[in-house]
Formats: sequence, C-alpha cells, structure tokens
Amino acid sequence: MFLIRKHELDIYDIPISEILRQFMDYLELLELLDLEVAGEFIEMAASLMLIKTRMLLPQRAAEGEEEPVDPRRELVEQLLEYKRFKEASLEIGEREQEQRRLFPRSIQNLRKEFENISSEEEFLIDATLFDLLSAFKKALDNMPKVTSHQVNLYNVTLEEQIAFIIERLQDRPQILFSELISEIEEKLRLIVTFMALMNLIKVGMVAIRQPRAFDEIRLIAQGPISMSRYMALNADYIPEE
Repeated sequence: MFLIRKHELDIYDIPISEILRQFMDYLELLELLDLEVAGEFIEMAASLMLIKTRMLLPQRAAEGEEEPVDPRRELVEQLLEYKRFKEASLEIGEREQEQRRLFPRSIQNLRKEFENISSEEEFLIDATLFDLLSAFKKALDNMPKVTSHQVNLYNVTLEEQIAFIIERLQDRPQILFSELISEIEEKLRLIVTFMALMNLIKVGMVAIRQPRAFDEIRLIAQGPISMSRYMALNADYIPEE
C-alpha cells in the first residue's frame, strides 16, 4: 500500500513486476540490517512472485465464470480491507487529538496549556518502517562511490552510534533524519547508525514522525534522553508477541 500510494498507482491494476522489484530492494536492506521483520517481508515477496508467475501463465475462467480470475484479485481485496482499517484508525486518531485540545478548565489555565503546545509537533504523523527504510535507502544511494580497493578498518560499535544519536537529541527535542546522517561518510557507520536508531525506537526512547505522508522524517525524543536510560529500558525490554 505504501508503494501504491507513493507512485499513485491504480489499486485495481497493480503493476506486479515493478512493485516486486521495489519490494526486493527493501528486502535487501532488511537482510543487510539483519532485522527480525525480514521474515514478514520475505513472505510478502514470495506472494508477489507467485502472483507474477500466475500472470505469465495462460489464464482459464473458473467454473461458472465467463472471465478468467485475475491473479491479483486476492491481493487487491486484502489491500482494500487494510485501507479501510487504516483510514478508520486515522479518523479515530484525529478525534482523539481533537479531544486532547478540549480542556474543561478556567480560561487562565487554558491559555497556559496552549502556550506550552508546540504547534509544529501537533501536526506530525507517525512514520512507518517503509518510510524509514526509504530514507535509509536514499542515504545509502547518496554515499560517495568508492572506486579504489584500499582496505580501511572502521572501528564502530552499536553502542557508540546509540550514544551518537542520544547526544544529538539531548539539546533539542527533535532532529531531521537527513541532518543526523549528514555528517556520516562511511557506509558501515551509516548502517550501524540506522541499527542504533531502530534500537532506540524499539525501547521507546525515540519516535519517528513526518509532517505528511512521504515527507522528511523527524526523530523525536520521548522523555528524558540519556545512555543510562537506554541501558535500563533495553534491559527491561520484552518483545511483543
């Protein structure tokens, strides 16, 4: 659905080959990062491959039907159902945001509440894993192309890059993803930084949001931001089933 919206495709006439090609690009990133969610992506890629194969084969009409069944029909139905639930959840979220702006208090307290609200942050929406992977892929593609064969040893650890992100967020409530990675010149360091960011998101210390769909991603600190808090949250983290 992310790719269909991004490229403004007709959901009833999905170009399976192009969608599969782009999906495989994301899968390569996930395998590069060794993320646990890669399994779900592999399953979806396999489904797209099956649809593509069926579309290459001669089509026969099902019993009682005049036209052959489109191999994409089941996928389209699943996407439409997902779209309905997604739109419903967004509407519920918008209503919740509206209710949060209602304060049954005196006008003096109400004025103070509104003064403390960041108007910029109020209109941010949650970014998805696809959004974050798109930003990461763009960063990888923009890395300087190395044409020499000189071997360089980069001593970089996950903990160091977690500390790097925490340091950038300690003096400000949010930072652009592009700004965070702008000072990184090595591909390995960029990969480890992305994995560090995923760890901070996992424990709930950082949220990823964007002003609107497909816009630039912002990293927003959630509560106090420090290495000691990360270590405590990571130690207590229990994966969702």
